[in-house]
Amino acid sequence: MPDEPSRLTHIDADGRARMVDVSDKAETAREATARGRIVMAPETLALALSGEGKKGDVRAVAEIAGLMAAKRTSDLIPMCHPLMLTSVKVRVEPTADETGLEVVATVRTKGQTGVEMEALTAASVALLTLYDMLKAADRGMVIEQVALLAKSGGASGDWTRA
Repeated sequence: MPDEPSRLTHIDADGRARMVDVSDKAETAREATARGRIVMAPETLALALSGEGKKGDVRAVAEIAGLMAAKRTSDLIPMCHPLMLTSVKVRVEPTADETGLEVVATVRTKGQTGVEMEALTAASVALLTLYDMLKAADRGMVIEQVALLAKSGGASGDWTRA
């Protein structure tokens, strides 16, 4: 262990994992947006966009899965605070280059800690749901570029990916 305390927020002075104490933080409006994409064969994309596959409208199911995942983030990510989310929006649209689908998830709360993990979880689970529902047509799909796009609120202020 280094002599100075870790800069990692989930590690205490003794080097042990802990859940961060947010009780002294002010409640503020917080928002985070995350994005990811799944690259697939043109035929698979056409199937996904048609909404008429054997499993129905895979984009609608993925959007619901992402929304549900955001609400369960604290059950999935160790030491993540359970939050009362005020809004979750998950959208699945074709990528600009038409090589697959892009998921964008935006999560809001009014609380003492941010919602970055909820947005990233929503996007990731929506992408995994798309893979699951389309894998019979295309096992070569690739999930990529899952990243936080922006966050606002809280003591650390606003941040936007350049």
